[in-house]
Amino acid sequence: MLALLGVQLTWFIAPAYACGCGAMVPDPAARIAVSEEQSLLRWDGRQEQIVMRLTVNGDAEHAAWIMPVPHRATVRLGDPALFGQLAEAVAPVHRTRYHFWPHNGDWPFDDHDTAAEAPLPGAGGAGVGVVDHQRLGPFDVARLTAGDPAALQSWLRDHGFSLPARLKTALRPYVDRHWEYVAVRLAPDSHGTPLRGALDPLHLTFAADRPVYPMRLSRLATTPQSLGLYVLAAHRMETSGTIGGTPPEVLFAGRLGTRQGALGKLASGTPYLTALAQSFPEPARISGDHELRRAAADTPVQQVIYEDELRRIAGIPAWSLTVGGALAAVVAAVAVVVVRRSRRAVIPPPVPPSTPLG
Repeated sequence: MLALLGVQLTWFIAPAYACGCGAMVPDPAARIAVSEEQSLLRWDGRQEQIVMRLTVNGDAEHAAWIMPVPHRATVRLGDPALFGQLAEAVAPVHRTRYHFWPHNGDWPFDDHDTAAEAPLPGAGGAGVGVVDHQRLGPFDVARLTAGDPAALQSWLRDHGFSLPARLKTALRPYVDRHWEYVAVRLAPDSHGTPLRGALDPLHLTFAADRPVYPMRLSRLATTPQSLGLYVLAAHRMETSGTIGGTPPEVLFAGRLGTRQGALGKLASGTPYLTALAQSFPEPARISGDHELRRAAADTPVQQVIYEDELRRIAGIPAWSLTVGGALAAVVAAVAVVVVRRSRRAVIPPPVPPSTPLG
């Protein structure tokens, strides 16, 4: 599973899939789409980390991505191998489930080969303060404080981007709560090259007394959306509410064993991994950000893919042996009866007494 988010904003933010934790703003005359986003949230009780990787396409050579955060964040490049390790950790287990009687596809109903048909498995003043600016791979990253969406709009305009009116309104609750922003300018290394493919992951770290995943901007979407999120913590985690979507589904929950690489480092001290999925049929009903909390119990969850197989004995379907054996027993019983009857002695009719001569 991965882990997937889905967001499609109107044309002035550009169609975006899986950009639930932020907003993408392209050049005024260009288009950009986020076709996939993979996100991991790690919380150790005091600090939150979010690692995300965007896959983009379109004709935009530059774009700005804005993410609200509750406290001042540090930003660095993440390890691309992390998401492959996550997919491996939550992969379903395969088990064989035997059945006695033949199903469609089993002999004698195997009219075609079905072997290949199995499904694949947040304080600011009145203006914008640039806290920090750095270059990370293809990203120009600025950490901002903004006490007014109009000030953020001015900053974006000074850097070649316009802030859509609906996005400006959606940012108001974050301004009221004195959240800060991470503003990322995406630009390829070579001039004239549009932004396409999987970008390097970004790794954000900020203080948090409780884990939160920003989702409010997703309400700007015009089509049904989905959320997919990995959560690393000391225990199994759950969302505190639905925020306008369907009840979240737990796709995986369990403690990770000894791990190496990027996932092993993040799991140190937070060994419990929870994978959540949620749908938002009406994005306009999204009422806020996802706050996460410890679940009532650390009950493990593991998806299982069953592979049905006809039970066989020495390569022969068990049902045919059973049915054949039963039929053979019946035939043998009938034969015994017939033979016994054929061997029964025939008693000749009695001879009538002779008549005496007179």
